[in-house]
Amino acid sequence: MPLAEDPAYKNWSWFPHGDGTEFEFTKCFEHLKPLRAQMTVLSGFSHPHGRIVHGHNNADQFLTAAATGGGDMDYKNTISLDQEYAEHVGSQTRFASLVMSTDGGTGTARGAHTLSFDRNGRAIPAQHRPKRIFDMLFVKADGDAAKRLAFTKSALDQLLADARSLRSDLSANDKLRLDEYLEAVRQTEIKVEKAKRWINTPLPKVDVDHLNLEVTPSDPRLYLQTMFELIYLAYQTDSTRVATYQIGRENGVGQSDYLARAVGFNLSHALSHDTKKENGWKNFGIYCQFLNQEFGRFATRLRDTPEPAGVGSMLDNTLLLYGSASSAFHLSRNYPLILAGGSNMGFKHGQYINHAGGSPQGGHWSGGQEPWQKEITREDLPLSNVFVTMLRQLGVETDRFADSTGTLDVLI
Repeated sequence: MPLAEDPAYKNWSWFPHGDGTEFEFTKCFEHLKPLRAQMTVLSGFSHPHGRIVHGHNNADQFLTAAATGGGDMDYKNTISLDQEYAEHVGSQTRFASLVMSTDGGTGTARGAHTLSFDRNGRAIPAQHRPKRIFDMLFVKADGDAAKRLAFTKSALDQLLADARSLRSDLSANDKLRLDEYLEAVRQTEIKVEKAKRWINTPLPKVDVDHLNLEVTPSDPRLYLQTMFELIYLAYQTDSTRVATYQIGRENGVGQSDYLARAVGFNLSHALSHDTKKENGWKNFGIYCQFLNQEFGRFATRLRDTPEPAGVGSMLDNTLLLYGSASSAFHLSRNYPLILAGGSNMGFKHGQYINHAGGSPQGGHWSGGQEPWQKEITREDLPLSNVFVTMLRQLGVETDRFADSTGTLDVLI
């Protein structure tokens, strides 16, 4: 996010130049130009609870908008946008949702390796091995699967009975912890029951001759393409209707920090620290261009595929949110955001909703106060207003999500 007075602003600002339907993409969006009519770029949106928090700590908030606190002891998250929708449609498909990331697992408080959190704010582990994801979606389990599910159900029943008998002897704080644990057990029980219902339903057959399912982030471009292709196949076969993919973390930890090697650099996170150096903004912009290109490849795949059970293309019937909980150096304001697809849900695109106007925040850091510590000069809109709009157009009857204050009607 170079500032307007910086020579790199014209070509390498992530946001377009202009407003409404009159705007021009920078080089960061070079590969997204063919999708202009199917997407909207948004600026001037963020989560209020994250605006004065160090940018390394906000990946956990991107889809929740939660106030996650300042230390591990007071960490508490809330349900994420994808899981809110999964509760609405998840019973209709074999998998309620598909949760993926480059680093896998859950990570740590404020250093999540996942974008997805359940109703109680617990992190949902993300899958990161393409072969494992593919096998889960499309490879038939062995003949003992039904027996294992029955055994698991029996073990869960016993566990719940033992836990309830223990509850009367616990302190109030321990009872709270036990109740949280029991809720996790209940959710597992629900998944087991669902798996039993689907066990005799044939798995869809897909052609994967074009995929290298053993690929790792050491081959960054192919890895991203493979992860996006798995989401595409899951949607095409109606294996799930909800998916998240955390491409990288804000704090430069894990395998995802090596993705910049796809375009000739070493560590992705270091690019944001080096913008003050010669060609720094250009280098960071080239990395953003790569990420945008792979997102665009995925969206184009959906656009070019007829909807298997409906009208129009898969992109017309799929809503894609793409972005980050950080913009400039350690700054969690004015998130870079794209909303694409969903024309059959009533979304209008081909526009740049420039709420930030002519007052972008950002720039590189040369010592002293960091951008996130500086006074807020222009109030962003709550990103949750976009979330509510998305949920409503997806068929969820709700007027609120997290800290929303309304809807964003310009999208529809």
